[in-house]
Amino acid sequence: MSDVTVISMFSDRFQLPVVISSHAKIRMVERDISDEILLEVIDFGDARYKDATHLWAFKEFPERHDNFLCAVLVLEDCVVVKTVMHHFEVL
Repeated sequence: MSDVTVISMFSDRFQLPVVISSHAKIRMVERDISDEILLEVIDFGDARYKDATHLWAFKEFPERHDNFLCAVLVLEDCVVVKTVMHHFEVL
């Protein structure tokens, strides 16, 4: 489990704890995305499912100038944040 950062976050949407991968945490720092903003994306953003356990959650923040923020998620016994993106476009 060295590839994840355990954070005291809980998703109300999924009723599961949230675990952030090391890769996602690095991207959050690079893109100035706080834990609070990430949780808002997870709980209140639109969702597009690849399958039953893999999805993209995305949300626009008008005060930011980098379009939608997106979290790539895997639903297991927790919500695993694999990465986060900015300038995300919905196709």
